[in-house]
Amino acid sequence: MSQSQIAKFQVKTVFNQDDAPDGMTVYGYADGSNPYIPSTDQNYVFRREILREVIGFTQKPEGDALYLTGPTGSGKTSVVTEIAGRLNWPVQQITANGRMELSDLVGHHALVSSQPGMPPVMQFMYGPLAIAMREGHILLINEVDLADPAELAGLNDVLEGRPLVIAANGGEIIKPHPMFRVIVTGNSTGSGDSTGLYQGVMMQNLAAMDRYRFTMVGYAEESVELGILERVVPKLPEVTRQGIVKIANQIRKLFLGSDGSDAQLSVTMSTRTLVRWAKLALAFCKAPNPLEYSLNHAFLNRANPEEKAAIMRLAQDVFGDQWRNN
Repeated sequence: MSQSQIAKFQVKTVFNQDDAPDGMTVYGYADGSNPYIPSTDQNYVFRREILREVIGFTQKPEGDALYLTGPTGSGKTSVVTEIAGRLNWPVQQITANGRMELSDLVGHHALVSSQPGMPPVMQFMYGPLAIAMREGHILLINEVDLADPAELAGLNDVLEGRPLVIAANGGEIIKPHPMFRVIVTGNSTGSGDSTGLYQGVMMQNLAAMDRYRFTMVGYAEESVELGILERVVPKLPEVTRQGIVKIANQIRKLFLGSDGSDAQLSVTMSTRTLVRWAKLALAFCKAPNPLEYSLNHAFLNRANPEEKAAIMRLAQDVFGDQWRNN
């Protein structure tokens, strides 16, 4: 790998970590033109512990893959793409499902026309795993615990650092690029879903899980989300921003059953949804009740009637007169 491909980035500036030492750097790619480099959100706020663990893996994987686990909407995928985007590191991204086969990752033959109107010819189409290994990209598999464990175990040799042998393409051998990384996300830790919240989650092969290091990604702290809203919707009154974050955290507690009881909601509010609600509340400020209208539009219209009524009562209790007087 040519050194001209590699660039060093200051942690303090590229990740907005003011307390990071001035000389602390991480490496990525110098060329930022690759179409597989994820776009970034300048309002994104990194959580220090998670940032440290993901960067630590990308810089020194030591033969491991990385498994990000946590509840839905906690930001598992976004932290990977935001880091990769700032380091110009291309990402091959795929979402797993119960019917996913190893060939979906490796590639398959297909009839392809070189240009419109030309007769198609049989050609091998490389999958995200093959491309990532060959080009030095990050392979990001979302919802990995939905995959058939027998199919996922087919990655074991690759995770051990061995070459990928593509029997379907004449035994082609792809050796892993030094910058090749494997990161997966899941709502479980590979041991199945004991909460009953996530349909389709499967218990994964123990030998396969032994090849990962694990990072827990919970919901962002209140101060972090307040900071995000302050950046994204500064015109929204501070008391409104605080109420939105408070309601989101109450919904999450009921979803997770973190007060010691079983989960009481089947829906939860991600940071993305929280930001959507705040933006819509500002956009529809002339509506009869902009907070209620925007909450329905951003989130509640997909909840069942009982849960919708319960969350609406939460919002009324939190906002009080502000809710009724809108």
